[in-house]
Amino acid sequence: MANKGAPDKGVPAPAGPPAVKRPKLLRQFELIEKVRSYDPTADEALLNRAYVYAMRMHGAQKRASGDPYFAHPIEVAGILTDYRLDTATIVTALLHDVIEDTPVTRHEIDELFGPEIGELVEGVTKLSKLELSSEHLRQAENLRKFILAISRDVRVLMVKLADRLHNMRTLQYIKSPAKRERIARETLDIYAPLARSIGVHRICTELEELAFEHLNPVARDAIYRRLDTLRHEQGGAVSLVSGEIASKLDAAGLPARVFGREKHPYSIWRKLQRKSIGFSQLSDIYAFRVIVDTEDDCYRALGVIHRAWPSVPERFKDFISTPKRNNYRSLHTTVVGPRGMRIEMQIRTEAMDRVAEEGVAAHWRYKDQSYGFDVEHQKAAGGRDPLVNLRHLVQVLEHGGDAEELVEHAKLEMFLDQVFVFTPKGRLISLPRGAMPLDFAYGVHTDVGDTAIGVKINGELKPLRTILQNGDVVEVIRGGKPVVPPDWRSLTVTGRARSAIRRHIRQTEKEEFTRLGRATIDQTFEAAGKSRKEVSLRPALDRFALPTEEELFDAVGRGRISPPQVLEAVFPGLKASEREAASARHRIEDGKSAKLYVRGGGLTPGVSIHFDPSCSPVPGDRIVGIVENDGRGLTVHTIDCEHLEAFEDREELWRDLQWTPEAERNSVARAKLTATIRNAPGVLGQTCTVIGEAGGNIVGLRMHHRQQDFFDVDFDIDVTDARHLTHIAAALRANPSVETVDRAKG
Repeated sequence: MANKGAPDKGVPAPAGPPAVKRPKLLRQFELIEKVRSYDPTADEALLNRAYVYAMRMHGAQKRASGDPYFAHPIEVAGILTDYRLDTATIVTALLHDVIEDTPVTRHEIDELFGPEIGELVEGVTKLSKLELSSEHLRQAENLRKFILAISRDVRVLMVKLADRLHNMRTLQYIKSPAKRERIARETLDIYAPLARSIGVHRICTELEELAFEHLNPVARDAIYRRLDTLRHEQGGAVSLVSGEIASKLDAAGLPARVFGREKHPYSIWRKLQRKSIGFSQLSDIYAFRVIVDTEDDCYRALGVIHRAWPSVPERFKDFISTPKRNNYRSLHTTVVGPRGMRIEMQIRTEAMDRVAEEGVAAHWRYKDQSYGFDVEHQKAAGGRDPLVNLRHLVQVLEHGGDAEELVEHAKLEMFLDQVFVFTPKGRLISLPRGAMPLDFAYGVHTDVGDTAIGVKINGELKPLRTILQNGDVVEVIRGGKPVVPPDWRSLTVTGRARSAIRRHIRQTEKEEFTRLGRATIDQTFEAAGKSRKEVSLRPALDRFALPTEEELFDAVGRGRISPPQVLEAVFPGLKASEREAASARHRIEDGKSAKLYVRGGGLTPGVSIHFDPSCSPVPGDRIVGIVENDGRGLTVHTIDCEHLEAFEDREELWRDLQWTPEAERNSVARAKLTATIRNAPGVLGQTCTVIGEAGGNIVGLRMHHRQQDFFDVDFDIDVTDARHLTHIAAALRANPSVETVDRAKG
């Protein structure tokens, strides 16, 4: 192993936000040479034909940057050569847009390049000609087709990820800010998690950073400035610490390659979102990687490090004995290391390091006179099918439901923060962190979930809302017939479980959605100064191809059609002021309109709803209801509200609730943040500006001094949902003058 015992010098990090460079077009012979450098058996004639064919078919087409369009597929192919993929994949990259953007057909691709490449190209091709009612549905249908394709062949996903990566590298040339934001959001929500799910860390990280640059440039620049300052203060110490770690290991007969690396801005941003602390309190801006020869050496190195420096409790993870679902393997620990620095360490072999960076792409190899994906090598590296997580999404598809549900469940299924639990017979089940017993039951089998009536955790009966912990042994208690109460949806976090539950209750909830749709249409008509009862809804039924008003109300209640769309269909000549009034977001508050925003829990027509002011629920929060003693009122709380402790032993008063589509898409709610900020001129103005730039509307502000150098500020802020509130809190934490930010509850 090269450079054993010697740390890499300095910290490999940019001095600031990297400038986008427009690379020269990868020429034909250069592409061939790159492929042949790792696959001497590559079919040169096939690659040459594909290169020329792509240039000819795309002809004079131009990209938004002004470059010839054929530069894009060539660059996508070049990205994939960096991952040493086989010839068929490189050819697919060259041809991936010809079916969509030129007159070429699948049949022609099959004839010229063979059915294998034809199938791969069709798998990557987007359904751009779908005539759907909204961009959101188009994305969902594309994702539906895409998931089915990648579940059969991971090469489709690799080409699509490279395609998205090159598009993100040139996103700044798209003139429309709204389109740039949509593409960046889709990248962050769908493509980066997909890359992470098959372990392609390098692509995942770059996609996240590029999306972050367009979605929140203010926060990104603020983090870069903080990193620049930190780099000047601690950059030298990182190199010294790397050297001390390497010296300790070398003295124990374990020569290793040790280096410190700086966390990426988006990774830091996510920590600021998850943790109620300021930038200065983050302890793991720098992580140290220890690379050794063998798996045994990993555990020996861990012992040396823990004997040399005290470990931080509950910060050790063994992903070697229990790999992540994307085959990531490494030991993670945090110690109070040299010079009192609290440092995070990853200990792994060179092979593990390559899989950690390249994921499934690390298993393309030359073997038995052929080049391609080596299943045996993949099993030796982690033992798991890299597509197993994606195949769970196929099961979501099989449960039916509409396209929007698929997007929701796909996002849930792709988050990889994990908890590992076991069946009574010792079978390992990996689930997203925060999973509950019903997620486990559906993870075992759909029939187990459908017939579950209770659960034992580590031999003890526990409620179905219990959060599962690493190492739990879970036994599902089953009944005779499938019984799926509506409130089970709030007792799950995985897309697989939620889609199965939704399949059972879809028919029973139609009446509720019809009621919600009728009420939201009435509210929208009233806001525009109109009355539904005085007009016919026939124009709306014709426009949306629905047979009855009941079907229209149901579609609006489910969020498939927006109330303003119905209004415009019935009143095509609306004034601009009337359209604006109808489209304005409505405030979520107590009273008659509250039923438009909350559903579930067996709510009866006579019950009044109000929102607990101490926890201030907003759309996106997990919520529950507590029935008042007389049964005529219900208070909505966030699931972590401190006031719920008083009702812990009164399960008959609890109601599981959900937000309606109207609440999630067309409302504002009031939330509370408490920030501790430095006592200096202009600081309060800075924090208010940060909130405004993040889209928050301050409706109340209270200041009270806590000590000489700091004071606390309570902000009442109108936000669209919990995600918006988290975004504002993270933006505040990135500000140097802000010490802490917490959501006020209680």
